[in-house]
Amino acid sequence: MEPGWVKINTYSIVVEAEIVRQMLIENDIPAVVVNKQDVYVRFGNVELYVQQENEAAALELIDQQSNNPVD
Repeated sequence: MEPGWVKINTYSIVVEAEIVRQMLIENDIPAVVVNKQDVYVRFGNVELYVQQENEAAALELIDQQSNNPVD
């Protein structure tokens, strides 16, 4: 990963990581998903990265979202 980006979470499901990435982008926080899963068996992790200066804001948004799930 490029310098200045930090991993803020790891997922086992690509779609879950993409949903969180999209939520961050909608809140003006650039985010990148790095899929490290094996192509055939879907074994491995999916990592979510943000720029270091956005780490605290991104983690706060993720925490708010997990505490207030949509019904």
